[in-house]
Amino acid sequence: MEASKIEISETIPASRKLQREDAAALLAKAKTMVVSKGKKVTEFAGGSKASEEALDAMLGSTGNLRAPTAVVGKHIIVGFNEDTYSDALT
Repeated sequence: MEASKIEISETIPASRKLQREDAAALLAKAKTMVVSKGKKVTEFAGGSKASEEALDAMLGSTGNLRAPTAVVGKHIIVGFNEDTYSDALT
């Protein structure tokens, strides 16, 4: 993040578990969401068009929000994919 001169406004420690309700609140405020699981990258609509499938994609097997999760403007990035982060942060 420092190399791209990006300021992080909030960091939430892993010990604070964000669950389905927290994920739903994030998704409701977003325009789009990109979820990366391995090499698979899926894009979902946010806001009032958000689906249960999108919400499920945000959560790991424990029911907590997957890490890393980044909110970039009105877009959410869940999981790590180098190309997705590069596109969003440039």
